[in-house]
Amino acid sequence: MAEGLGLKREIDQIARDKGINPDEIIGALEEAMKQAARREHGQEIEIDAKYNEDLGEVELFEFRDVVETVTDENSEIDLAAAHEFDPQAEIGDEIGVKMDTTGFGRILAQTAKQVIIQRIREAERENIYEDYKDRKGEIVNGIVRRFEKGSIIVDLGRTEAVLPLKEQVPRENYRPNDRLRAYVIDVNKAAKGSQIVLSRTCIEMLTKLFEQEVPEMYEGIVRIESSAREPGGRSKIAVVSRDSDVDPVGACVGMKGSRVQSVVQELRGERIDIVPWSPDPARYVCSALSPAQVSKVIIDDAERSMDVIVPDDQLSLAIGRKGQNVRLAVQLTGWRIDIKSESKMRELAQWLSEAVSVVESCGDPEAELLLQQGITSLEDLSTCDLELLSSLPGIGESGAIAIRERAAELAVRKVEEEVARLEEERLEAERAAQEAAAEAEAAAAEAAAAAEVAATEGDEGDGAKTEIGDGKESTGADVASESAAVGDVEATVSSTR
Repeated sequence: MAEGLGLKREIDQIARDKGINPDEIIGALEEAMKQAARREHGQEIEIDAKYNEDLGEVELFEFRDVVETVTDENSEIDLAAAHEFDPQAEIGDEIGVKMDTTGFGRILAQTAKQVIIQRIREAERENIYEDYKDRKGEIVNGIVRRFEKGSIIVDLGRTEAVLPLKEQVPRENYRPNDRLRAYVIDVNKAAKGSQIVLSRTCIEMLTKLFEQEVPEMYEGIVRIESSAREPGGRSKIAVVSRDSDVDPVGACVGMKGSRVQSVVQELRGERIDIVPWSPDPARYVCSALSPAQVSKVIIDDAERSMDVIVPDDQLSLAIGRKGQNVRLAVQLTGWRIDIKSESKMRELAQWLSEAVSVVESCGDPEAELLLQQGITSLEDLSTCDLELLSSLPGIGESGAIAIRERAAELAVRKVEEEVARLEEERLEAERAAQEAAAEAEAAAAEAAAAAEVAATEGDEGDGAKTEIGDGKESTGADVASESAAVGDVEATVSSTR
């Protein structure tokens, strides 16, 4: 009885420690005992296991058919023997005969243990899945425990999660026991190892952090309409407010930038641009390219593209480092963006003006109209629709054909001039490199000559110093001799006295 009570206490203890329902542990015990019994007595016999809570043990029952004459002792029992277990048994009934489990050996006990452990693990995984399946899409806090093949294993408390290498920000480094926040991107029920997959690179983590920091987003007043991110480098979000009295950008920035700085710190210094969303594509693109200033926008609705003209001093700012700013703006807006400087557009306008000047009284105004229609190159003009050119004032069908032919000629000439310019620049660069090499060679030769002169003067100086030294040594000897002579005279005088 004491052993039975001990088993019951073990079941309750495991249930508390693992957070598992005791019925699941009892089921594991019953399954383990059934497998152990079949290993001992054969797989063909019909066995059932039942946990007796009063006795605190798992009882095994072997089912046999009640017959008059027994032909198979493993599956049949005669009526007299059946009455010992069930006095009301009749021929044709099936009764359960309690089996003796005292003869189970060490191997069978080990088998039962493995089955129990496996069932407990399955129950744990099921519980973890049930706990975290509704937390998919949330940010969780954890502690870094260890590293496995580049992945970070994060302790979430009751279980562990994995942060794969591809979901880690390249510039971020972690050590064991570091605290970490990440976004739950998947909760897998059947996966081996960690069931919970985290990410710090997904765009959803950025939006979720803002939702946690900005009360107006939690209340639904401000929402993120679109977002773009290059993890560890820079991000852009476009926000909109449904309340005209609430500034969406100001709400996300916070007092003295406190809200956005909290997100930046969590993302370890990642730069974040917050821009207002607008239903007007041109205004939206101009905001997305901030902090660069835009002079003009030419929209092609059919191709869903824009030519954005910026001042010459704003060109590098609009493009960004390695094209990052314009690349994020494209992701944010969904429009293809081609950035050009004002000087480049003036040059293009001159080419277009020259092309349309083949028609009498046509020039700069018509070129400006073509730019507004999305004609931003001589190639576009040489292949554009004749109806578009014919619709311009003073240009008929014949004039449109002439303009297209002239544009094709100018496109070839422009390419030739560009090639010639590049070749001239290459030759100029080669000449500059040769001149620099010659100057460096001359400087090296001059330095070598100066070093040789300095070495020669150094040798002459050493000789002069030797002569002076000898003179000083002889003078010192004479002085010493004179001092000795004076000393002798004084000694003689003293002795005479």
